[in-house]
Amino acid sequence: MQKLLAYPLTVLYFICFGLTLVIFHPIQWFCKNVFGYQAHKISVDWLQFFIMRSLNVLGTTFSFTNPYKIEKGVPLIIVTNHQSMYDIPPLIWYLRKHHVKFISKKELGKGIPSVSYNLRHGGSVLIDRKDALGSIKAIENFAKRIENNKWAAVIFPEGTRSRDGKPKPFKTKGLLTMIKHAPNALIVPITINNSWKTLKYGKFPMGLGARISFLVHKPIQANHYEDKLELISIVEAQVKSSIEQ
Repeated sequence: MQKLLAYPLTVLYFICFGLTLVIFHPIQWFCKNVFGYQAHKISVDWLQFFIMRSLNVLGTTFSFTNPYKIEKGVPLIIVTNHQSMYDIPPLIWYLRKHHVKFISKKELGKGIPSVSYNLRHGGSVLIDRKDALGSIKAIENFAKRIENNKWAAVIFPEGTRSRDGKPKPFKTKGLLTMIKHAPNALIVPITINNSWKTLKYGKFPMGLGARISFLVHKPIQANHYEDKLELISIVEAQVKSSIEQ
């Protein structure tokens, strides 16, 4: 019965989601080209808010628990598990004061209203997964930009999303590159639960009633650890400790 109900609600969601992307595309362009970076950032933040409201059509809810005071104006490397594309809007919205940026595959840099524009012009980095050396160099430059601008970079070390919520082993190369070239960054581990349930039936229909939660773990100063692999192991253990099985 729930899956049957999911069909019309998914159509309604896609209408709301599509309209949100189409409406915010010219808003982003106008903010960026007329008022500059800060106005563009605000438009992107509100884009995420309305994407989240579109998901409410499916009965999706969000909770974000952060018991730690993270100061503004500090470079952050946010390390989290990855369950679906719907991990992204809440991270940007709830951590908006930190100017959240992403490492994304280059294919997302074109063809998607609002999303592609922001990835190209908002400070994130697009990499070619087939070009390992070029990708590492792009991540190096991205890390330096995060360090210099005191922004936050989100990295999903699993490399790809989990389709059933079960965590995958962390890949270390990209994260090591980020830590090396943003040495003063604060590492912020975050655990995401239940966003995979939005896609439990596949792309159509979408799952109903997912209770997506985000839990921030105690931040770690990257330069307090000489052994960066040990640091990554600690962060991985923190992230995975609260994943619901």
